[in-house]
Amino acid sequence: QAQLVESGGGLVQAGGSLRLSCAASGSIFSITRMGWYRQAPGKQHELVATITSGGRTNYGDSVKGRFTISRGNAKNTAYLQMNSLKPEDTAVYYCNVLQDGRDAWGQGTQVTVSS
Repeated sequence: QAQLVESGGGLVQAGGSLRLSCAASGSIFSITRMGWYRQAPGKQHELVATITSGGRTNYGDSVKGRFTISRGNAKNTAYLQMNSLKPEDTAVYYCNVLQDGRDAWGQGTQVTVSS
């Protein structure tokens, strides 16, 4: 199964931007979808965005129009461009891949948006 490493989290002011990266290594050939989920303290795990191997994207309602997911040319990297960030976007963001019908998760990266 693929191993996932996330980067790009941090502290930003409201209205600012951040770009998250997720790199998959190891067994990556059967990855059919990459994406991001997030979890804020006291809240449920939430879909942020996913992208399939064919390029189809899906976004959570709360981030539509502000976040953009993309994949690198090598197809083992996913990026999440986050614009117009709000304090309610504060959460731990987890990279996710769907591989052979199973989910794999990264360790998570903290995103904090100050008001």
